[in-house]
Amino acid sequence: MPFLTSRLQGFGTTVFAEMTELALRHEALNLGQGFPDFDGPDFVKEAAVEAIRGGANQYCRMTGRPELNRAVARHQKRFYDLDYDADAEITVTNGATEAICATLQALVETGDEVVFFEPFYDSYRASVAMAGGVERVVTLEAPDFRYDAAALERAITPKTRAILLNSPHNPTGKVFTRAELEHVARLARDHDLLVVSDEVYEHLTFDAEHVPIATLPGMWERTVTLSSAGKTFSFTGWKIGWACAPRPLSAAIRAAHQFMTFCNGAPLQVAVARAVDEAGEGFYRTFAEEYRERRDHLCRGLSEVGFGVAEPAGTYFVLADIRPLGWDDDVAFCRMLPEKVGVAAIPPTAFYVHKEAGRHLVRFAFCKTLPLLDEAVRRLHGLGST
Repeated sequence: MPFLTSRLQGFGTTVFAEMTELALRHEALNLGQGFPDFDGPDFVKEAAVEAIRGGANQYCRMTGRPELNRAVARHQKRFYDLDYDADAEITVTNGATEAICATLQALVETGDEVVFFEPFYDSYRASVAMAGGVERVVTLEAPDFRYDAAALERAITPKTRAILLNSPHNPTGKVFTRAELEHVARLARDHDLLVVSDEVYEHLTFDAEHVPIATLPGMWERTVTLSSAGKTFSFTGWKIGWACAPRPLSAAIRAAHQFMTFCNGAPLQVAVARAVDEAGEGFYRTFAEEYRERRDHLCRGLSEVGFGVAEPAGTYFVLADIRPLGWDDDVAFCRMLPEKVGVAAIPPTAFYVHKEAGRHLVRFAFCKTLPLLDEAVRRLHGLGST
């Protein structure tokens, strides 16, 4: 691409754009991009309408509307016993994706190394590159997606600045165990590293405990914790996220954030504050139970079709092995699927540096209604005739 900087050469258009375009062209059911085909709670939508009608439509302060900062601080205390100063240590961002980019822009010098696991959310590599950083990737090995402790230790060098962590993990559905997080935390402490922890699926786990790494000994002061309203409240298009970090780290993040988006979605911030404050235990329990039903529904259906299925412990994604169906190329499979079968999925090699580790997998999203999942499985049964 002749005008693109060397830092971003090779990234091109995201795989999500390509597969969504194929889904639209062939009127396929989109189990690729991770957005629900239903809205979040009505009381949150009404709060947004009230905020718009009430005039909350101009720039808000760069760090976020005060009511949202306070609500996030209460959430972190309520669920994890983490104490943050709402005004100084919580920054509202344009979704967690911007929070990742702003954090790396702020904290990574040119030539600094950032360690993260593959497969990864695709913005990680681009954000590291835009910051002038150098990626150091450790593979989560299918089918159980554990990592080799020695490989992680070897990935850390004198140039390492940070570990970028994602749990619950997209796209594998892995929830890092407490023992794994303690290992990561020990390495961070021993090598004086920062940890950037993407926890947008924090409330979406099944038979697994989500442990924020900031709760482990010696980690609060070196951890930036990221989350957003999009996944928990099913408003992915609102793009309201946040970064929680001790004051010195927050000050650095804000210095970058102010020149990226400054502020966003002022009336939506009001609504998200209400969602975070008013969602009780019943909401979170029902949220997880309904997604467990969707997960079980899709995993069972994929197994019946003939996929090899790695049942996720969290998130709303499942990785399926296409080799039992006679395929070994995820990109070719996913380009065929919308036209021939009428279903869209994501080829996860887009999330790997070492492509061979994921070439036999495809990612399906189950953040959909049960009738849509049923119809998708019905269509996938036609794979035998392609």
